[in-house]
Amino acid sequence: MPGEQPNNPLHGISLIAIVTDLVERRGWEDLAEQIDIRCFRIDPSINSTLKFLRRTPWARRKVEQLYLADQRRSG
Repeated sequence: MPGEQPNNPLHGISLIAIVTDLVERRGWEDLAEQIDIRCFRIDPSINSTLKFLRRTPWARRKVEQLYLADQRRSG
């Protein structure tokens, strides 16, 4: 079936779900320590973070990797 990604662990998980989960688990301060990006340090919000991550592939990869690492630890 086209569009399926059986080997992609993030398939079907939206970016907003990833960011929301990380903020709930870790908080903005810890996220800023783990990944040094301004939207985590200065006046953080879900919307500003989503906007930045959608435009910045390297930062999005780091956030996704942190999310997957958290999932492996808790699962």
